[in-house]
Amino acid sequence: MNVEIPAHVRDAASQFGDGVPYALKVLGGQLADDPDMGRPSGLPGILTVTIDGDLFEDCPALAIGYIREPDRIEIRYVNLVPSAQPAEPAENAQEQELSADPANAAVTVRETADAWQRVTGWLQRNAPDSYAALRGGASSADIAALERDLNIEIPADLGALWLLNAGDDGVNGAGCLPGNQALMTLDAVAAFYRQQMDSQAHQDTLNARRPEYDRITVWKPTWIPVVALGSADNTSGLYLDAATGYLGRWSRYNEGPGEELDTLVTYLEDIADMLEAPALATRDKPGRVGGALVWGSRIDPAQEDQWQPLSD
Repeated sequence: MNVEIPAHVRDAASQFGDGVPYALKVLGGQLADDPDMGRPSGLPGILTVTIDGDLFEDCPALAIGYIREPDRIEIRYVNLVPSAQPAEPAENAQEQELSADPANAAVTVRETADAWQRVTGWLQRNAPDSYAALRGGASSADIAALERDLNIEIPADLGALWLLNAGDDGVNGAGCLPGNQALMTLDAVAAFYRQQMDSQAHQDTLNARRPEYDRITVWKPTWIPVVALGSADNTSGLYLDAATGYLGRWSRYNEGPGEELDTLVTYLEDIADMLEAPALATRDKPGRVGGALVWGSRIDPAQEDQWQPLSD
């Protein structure tokens, strides 16, 4: 049984300690002998196994997720095992309601991961340049750090997406999502969120002197930016409202509807459906330029002659 560790996973894991590469090598040998030693995770098709940090020098306790195929194993992520600590009480009734049903959260996580893996599986087979531009998954520690930085709880569906891929570097600045938009990196999420909250604080100062009907809302604390116009273009994009679970649109020029009426799951499922059955695509038309996925609504004029629409 061949055990594969992608370079981005190996590089990210090595940051946890000098002893981690050796621990992963030992684990790889164990998985080769016993591919089913892991237990089911919250992500479809992914098994998880832990490494006891006490057994290896300069290696913390780790959770490793992997997929098992007939002739190979691929390690998909390596995360720190969080220290046991009492859960902090929810600050308000809305947060209590959102976190009250772990069964629903688990279903949402599986649906999100399944939809995104349909998208990335298609990219790997049909648009390798776009697939290569996707960043590796974030660790649980990365997501927890972002939560502390923004002082907001990351919804389960968004956390599941980021565990698989935490950003898109794009091909010629264009991402792989409809409209050639790009999944934002965690650093970009944090920077843009702080920028928008600073803008709202300024507006709040002005709003105090405005009549109620003329007050301006630039950003709400529950809005988490997820998708940007391009890999380096935050002119517009989509946010996930942690309070409602729905996506919304932001734009520097205030054009277009603010509410997408999509959850993250339905948005990703729609993308997967359009790639797998392009003749039925209504939101946008997928195509290719070389090895990159390019959506028809925003084709670079220089690429129009090269664009090939997908066919079923």
